Amino acid sequence: MPHERVIVVGAGGISGAWFPPLKSENLQVVAVVDLRKDAAQKKIEEHKLDGAVARDNLDETLKEFAGKADFLIDLTIPDAHCEVTCKALAAGLHVLGEKPLASTLDQARRMVAASDKSGKLYMVGQSRRWDKNHQSVADTLASKNLGELTTLNCDFFLGCHFGGFRDEMASPLILDMSIHHFDMARMFSRQSPLSVYAEEFNPQGSWYKGDVSANCLFEMTGGVHFAYRGSWCAEGCGTSWNGNWRAIGTQGTLIYADDKPPFGEVITGTEGFHRPKAPLTIIDSEMPATGQHGALREMLRFLRTGQKPQTDCHDNIHSLAMVLAAIESSRTGQRVKIHI
Repeated sequence: MPHERVIVVGAGGISGAWFPPLKSENLQVVAVVDLRKDAAQKKIEEHKLDGAVARDNLDETLKEFAGKADFLIDLTIPDAHCEVTCKALAAGLHVLGEKPLASTLDQARRMVAASDKSGKLYMVGQSRRWDKNHQSVADTLASKNLGELTTLNCDFFLGCHFGGFRDEMASPLILDMSIHHFDMARMFSRQSPLSVYAEEFNPQGSWYKGDVSANCLFEMTGGVHFAYRGSWCAEGCGTSWNGNWRAIGTQGTLIYADDKPPFGEVITGTEGFHRPKAPLTIIDSEMPATGQHGALREMLRFLRTGQKPQTDCHDNIHSLAMVLAAIESSRTGQRVKIHI
């Protein structure tokens, strides 16, 4: 028999990553809501969501089903996240939403306040948190096998010909992609952002209208510095979508690149121009469910045990703040302090 019941808002392309996990977890989708009712109905039929109904009005759907559902999944465009989430929270539903949390920091603050006022959880499905390699990096750094973490570097370079809205955005890389890498930096370091100096630019030969390349220098708590270089307009020798990472500690270095398991070296002696080194001990972390499925599992764990997810809105707002502060720094040419 199905367990928790859920309302899904948004029947666009990203929904295809969510409906299979919902089915595999034996959850009951009671309604799929989209401005295009035919799109919602198509998803119901495509994924064989027995018992689900298609709707095109969120307010009416909440009146009809809020008391019959345990939580809502928000798969709408970023500009709609604030309205959808705040209405669902006010209706008494927990919310699991696609990244980013919001389009602006003011919207994000409203959503966090709405969660507090309603007493309901708002969790962001920051999908790259649920990856075996990523968890291994985070756990290895937390183990202090490298000593104290001092520096994180991330390189992300791909030539991406999307077409459509990304080609017209003012800051396509930082707004649409770098949120993943910035959140990973927080996950790996277990530190919070303090300030950033950033520059965005559009390289010669670019097929984008806006600035699609960026260099960002973040100061984090704990004395950690995070350097980010990225571009969606870099043909040849591309990195992983997750980026290529170097973490430097007081006792050694960890490398995570090309989606291969992390590795590294630590010093074993105190003499010599180059100190003697040995392989870094990597924590082999378990990750039974990845991506959106992992996010869903974490929401279900909260519903069943009360354990708060790692991407609760009170935490995830720090990752969004990194994105918005980087854009502000680029446009002002000044270092920007990061305030929540």
